[in-house]
Amino acid sequence: MRQAIAFNTRWGWMGISETSKGIDAVVMPQASRQALLSELPADAVELLEGRASSRLREAKAQLIDYLAGARQSFNLPLDLSGGTSFQQQVWRTLLSISYGRLRSYQWVAMRVGGRHYARAVGNAVGANPMPMVIPCHRIVAHDGSIGGFSCGLPLKRKLLTLEGTITQLRPER
Repeated sequence: MRQAIAFNTRWGWMGISETSKGIDAVVMPQASRQALLSELPADAVELLEGRASSRLREAKAQLIDYLAGARQSFNLPLDLSGGTSFQQQVWRTLLSISYGRLRSYQWVAMRVGGRHYARAVGNAVGANPMPMVIPCHRIVAHDGSIGGFSCGLPLKRKLLTLEGTITQLRPER
């Protein structure tokens, strides 16, 4: 059974879900609780804070600390079983990218099979179910431009600003 919590942060409403294996989804900040609930996995049972597991409460605390600039990494058990084996390989590679570092889709591709996998890497990055925890926002285009982000470029810019890497991007024209 999948369980989830919804909570408000200074960035907006967020949600986290878990399976018996670990955290399996993070919903990025939304403008309202209703918008957030529509983004949670359909089979997730939302729990009130007092009934949430210690793992969900810890994930919430770590996300809030990260958004406040008080945390640079996450220490949570993750359930990656919702992805293909290739997606899981890409997501594990993303986990190796440290706070304050940017990498390209090509950099990830070279670590999961070769330069020709860059497009497939982009698709796997876009399917990441746990943005921030699996730091897909740290992936930029090979030319140093911002690239894409499934949660929208304004949020990607905000995350890169938080981590102090926005100035490393090639200026937009």
